[in-house]
Amino acid sequence: MEEERKQIQIEVDDTVGKGVYSNVAIIFHNQNEFILDFAFVHPPKAKVVSRVITSPGHVKSFLKALEQNIVQYEKQFGPIKETEGPEKNMNIKLSQN
Repeated sequence: MEEERKQIQIEVDDTVGKGVYSNVAIIFHNQNEFILDFAFVHPPKAKVVSRVITSPGHVKSFLKALEQNIVQYEKQFGPIKETEGPEKNMNIKLSQN
C-alpha cells in the first residue's frame, strides 16, 4: 500500500515574494554545504542580493529540477541563448572582501 503524501502549504512573505534581480551567481562549497550567492553587478560595484546555504543533496535535487525546467522552457519557447556573465561583458573581475 502506497503511503499517502501530506500536502504542505508554502507561505511567502511580501518581501521575499517581490524577489530580487541577480545577474551573476557565485557558488562555494565544502564537505557539508553549498553556498549560492546571487549578486547584482553594476560597475564599479557588485552586491550580493540573496544567499542560499543548503546541503549537497538539496543542490543535486535543485540541479535536476532546473534541468527539467530548462527542457520544458526550450520546448515551449525555443533554445535559450547562453550569455556571458557581467564579468566578461563589463570587463570586470569579481573579488571578495
